[in-house]
Amino acid sequence: MTSHIPATPQAASTDGRGTALTALIRIALAVLFLDELVVGFWNQVFPVSFYNNFPTVTLTPPLSEHYARDFGGATLGLAVVLGIALVAPRAAFVIPAAAGFSTFAIPHFFFHLTHLHHATPGEAVFLTTANAVVALLGLLVIALTLIRDSRRRRQGGAANG
Repeated sequence: MTSHIPATPQAASTDGRGTALTALIRIALAVLFLDELVVGFWNQVFPVSFYNNFPTVTLTPPLSEHYARDFGGATLGLAVVLGIALVAPRAAFVIPAAAGFSTFAIPHFFFHLTHLHHATPGEAVFLTTANAVVALLGLLVIALTLIRDSRRRRQGGAANG
C-alpha cells in the first residue's frame, strides 16, 4: 500500500526571479542601465561630442573635459552596479544599485529644475520630464523590490507557520 505524502510547502524563491514584480523591476533596471551605459560611455570616450550634441548640456557651459570624463566614468560605474542587479535581481543587489542611482538622479533633477533660464520651453519640458522619470524610476525599483520581498516573506511565513 502506497501512502500519499503531500510535498512540504516551500518558501518563495529568494533569488529574485519568477514574479511579475521582478519583471517590472528588471524592466526599470534595464532602462536605468542603458541610460547610464550610453551617457557614461559617450561622456567618458567622447566628451566634446557629448557636450556639443547631448540635449541641453550646452545650457550649463563651459565644457570641462576633466569633469566630463569623471562624470562619464562615475556613470559607467553606476551602469556596472545596475547591470549586476539586472542580471541577479536580488534585494541585496537591487536596492544598493537603485539607491546609488537615486543618490545621483534626485539632486540632478532638482539642479536642472532650478536652472532652466537658458532653456527654450521645449527644452525645459524635455529636461524636466526626462530627469523626473529616471529619478522616480530609481525610487520605484526600491519600492517594488521591498513589496516583492515582503510578499515573499508573508507567503513563506504562512506556508511554514
